[in-house]
Amino acid sequence: MTLAIPLAAAPLAAQQATLPSPRIGQAGVPDAVTGPGYADLADLVLSAPVIADVTIRSATAIKGAEAAGVAPGHQRFYVEADVGALIRGAGGLPARIGYLFDPALDARGRAPKLKKMRVLIYARRVPNAADQLQLVAPDAQLPWSADLEQRSRTIVREALSPDAPPVINGISNAFYVPGSLPGEGETQIFLTTASNRPVTLSILRRPGEERRWAVALSEIVDESAAPPPRDTLLWYRLACALPESLPDRSTASLAPQDAQAAQEDYRFVLQRLGPCGRERQLPSTSN
Repeated sequence: MTLAIPLAAAPLAAQQATLPSPRIGQAGVPDAVTGPGYADLADLVLSAPVIADVTIRSATAIKGAEAAGVAPGHQRFYVEADVGALIRGAGGLPARIGYLFDPALDARGRAPKLKKMRVLIYARRVPNAADQLQLVAPDAQLPWSADLEQRSRTIVREALSPDAPPVINGISNAFYVPGSLPGEGETQIFLTTASNRPVTLSILRRPGEERRWAVALSEIVDESAAPPPRDTLLWYRLACALPESLPDRSTASLAPQDAQAAQEDYRFVLQRLGPCGRERQLPSTSN
C-alpha cells in the first residue's frame, strides 16, 4: 500500500532532532497524569492554529524514503483519527483527519499502541488538503485528560482575549526615583513588545516594609496594577522572556547608585516570578 503523505509535513522531521520526546511513564506512553508544565503547554497552544480532541482510528507504520529524517529511537506513523471536539481552529475540521506522528520506541524497540487512543493534538493545517494536519512539534500529540483539555482551553481563551498580554521581546529603559525618606524609592521598567503595546514593571520601596511590585499593560501605572498570578499568560510572558538582568543601556542615564537600586528591584521581580519551568526546547520558529 502506498500512502499519500502530505509534503507539508516534512518539516516535522527537521524539528525532531531539536525537541525531546514527551515524558514517558511506566506504561511506555507519555504521562497523562501530570502532563506538561504551564510553560511547555503554552508553547504548544500558542504555536498551534488547530487544537483538537481526537480518537485514533488507525496508525500505519511508515518505512523507507517516506520515513526519512525520523530521529533515532522513533518510528513514523500515518495516523487517521476521528475528531471528537475542536478546541481551536477557525473554519472547523472534517470528521476524520490524518497526520504524521513520530512516537518514541520503548526499551525493546517497540512503538506504543496508538489505535483507539484518545489524544489532544496541537497542529497546523496542510495547504490544499482539508483533512490533513501537521503537528507543530514532534511531541504535539498528548494523551487526553480532562485537566489537560481544560488547561489548553484556558490558554486559548487568554490568548484570544482582546486584552491578551503581548509578546515581550526586551527592555527599553529603567528609572529609579529615590523617596524623601531613607530606603524609600520607586523603580519603573519599560518593556518592549512585538506589538508595541506598553508593558511597565513598577517596584515600590517603603521603609520597614517589603518591596511591592506590579505590572501594567497600559501607559498609566495606577493602583489597580498587580503582580500576575502564576500559570497565567501574563506570568508566562514575563517569566519566560525577561533577561537575567537589566541591560546596561537601560540604566545608562542613571546615577550609579540609582542604577544599582534599579538592578536590585529587577532581581526582586524575577525572584517573585520564579523560574519559567520550560523543559521542551523550542524550535527556531517559536512564538
